[in-house]
Amino acid sequence: MKFCYVLGIWGNLMVGGLTQAAGQSPAPATFRNPIRPDGPDPWIVYHAGQYYYTNTTGNNLTLWKAAKLSEVGRGEGRVVWTPPAAGPNSHDIWAPELHRLQGKWYLYYTATDKANPGDQTRYVFVLENASADPTTGTWTDKGRVPTRYSGLDGTVFEHQGQAYFAYSAYVGPQSVLCLAPLRNPWTPDVEREVILARPTHAWEKGGGRQILEGPEFLAGPRGQLFIVYSASACWDDNYCLGLLTAPAGADLLRAELWTKTPEPVFRSSKAAGVYGPGHNGFTTSPDGRENWLVYHAKTAADGKCAGRSSRLQRFGWRPDGTPDFSEPTPLTTPQPRPAGE
Repeated sequence: MKFCYVLGIWGNLMVGGLTQAAGQSPAPATFRNPIRPDGPDPWIVYHAGQYYYTNTTGNNLTLWKAAKLSEVGRGEGRVVWTPPAAGPNSHDIWAPELHRLQGKWYLYYTATDKANPGDQTRYVFVLENASADPTTGTWTDKGRVPTRYSGLDGTVFEHQGQAYFAYSAYVGPQSVLCLAPLRNPWTPDVEREVILARPTHAWEKGGGRQILEGPEFLAGPRGQLFIVYSASACWDDNYCLGLLTAPAGADLLRAELWTKTPEPVFRSSKAAGVYGPGHNGFTTSPDGRENWLVYHAKTAADGKCAGRSSRLQRFGWRPDGTPDFSEPTPLTTPQPRPAGE
């Protein structure tokens, strides 16, 4: 048995040598951002050996699919839904998120009415697909998510057997973060909907607006639950990520149990040439051992929303169990490929 094992290794080495001699070099150990050069509001989900990616296109919902995280979003996407010519979800198709709940796919997105566009008519809508692969099958319109307020950037998360819906709500001159339990994937319990956080820090009030948006759930290694959100207006060059923390075992609908960091946890870096990093999501490497942040950012401090590209960056955890996103990485810096690729 030992002899066969050694012979097998030697055979593999010989084959590897012949392969290299034939000019077939091994796969590179790194990749480069961006995932998509025009990729605002990126989102990635991993299911059954495949990564699915989407981002804001403005006029449709498009999905990309790849077996490797570092390659997702780079190929040709499939348009899975286009808005109607008129109606409440006919204009400004933003911030899509793909989730798998109760054995089906749900695609949440923000839209407004072309005939009367604006914050007061902007809501989150959702589609349903029973296919195993969300790039195939039929998407059924489940309509508007009936939240208490108008708003955008809807997301869902399951915690201790309960599904929750979070979004950025328009309340007066502000955008606040709201949370409600879900009765089903398209119906929140608005009677229990609560405002979790309001813009209170100067870095949450950039660009002439007071905005908290893009809430995303993240489970911590010590039982805490985090909501990582984007702060300030998207055109503000200091657009950044903030963090809300609920302790292990907390009732998530008790707003007083959530604490906010006094400073951003991920912000612009002039040295790296990264401005306005935000609207994030989370995924893992194929082997599940690494945590990866997906986000958008700009290469210029130009005071515009345009020019946002989608990027991947590995992150870790601090000793207290909070996420450590470190500093944004320059586009010129190669990234290590996710483990398992």
